[in-house]
Amino acid sequence: MSENTSYRFYGWETADVRPISPEYESIRDPRELYDILSGIWCADTCAPRMRQDWTPENKTFGQCSVTAFLAQDIFGGKVCGIPRPGGSFHCYNVVGDCVFDLTSEQFGGEALSYEDNPEQFREVHFAKEEKRARYEFLREKLLNYLKVGKPDKAEDG
Repeated sequence: MSENTSYRFYGWETADVRPISPEYESIRDPRELYDILSGIWCADTCAPRMRQDWTPENKTFGQCSVTAFLAQDIFGGKVCGIPRPGGSFHCYNVVGDCVFDLTSEQFGGEALSYEDNPEQFREVHFAKEEKRARYEFLREKLLNYLKVGKPDKAEDG
C-alpha cells in the first residue's frame, strides 16, 4: 500500500471514517480502501457497457456503483447518485458529514456536484444481475486481499 500524501478522488482530504464492520476492521479509512482497490479494479469489475474503454490508467472508469456499495458495507452511511446524461447516476458515499467518491477521477477535470443528490439503493442497482455479480466479485477480491495481503488479479482481466 502506498503512503500517498495526496489522492485524486473527491473528498480524500476529509475521508477519515472508520469501518463499522469487524470483517473490514483492518482498513483504516477510505484512502486505504482506495489504495487496495487500485490493485483490484479491472475490466471485469467495470460496467459492461463501458468495458471496452476501461484501462489500467483509468482504473476507476465504470466502477462507481459496485465500489460505492462496497464502501457502504465497510463504512456505513448512504450511497448517493449524481444524475448523468442518459438517466444513469454516478454513485458516491456520504457517511455523516464525510462525503467521498472513490471513483471520481474517471471524470478527469469535470466538476461534479455532490450536493442534494438522491440516495441510491442496492436493491434497485442489484436488480441488474450483472451489477450484483460485479459487486460480489469485487467484494471477494477485497476479502482475499485482506486475508493474504496482495491483490488477486482477475481471472479474465
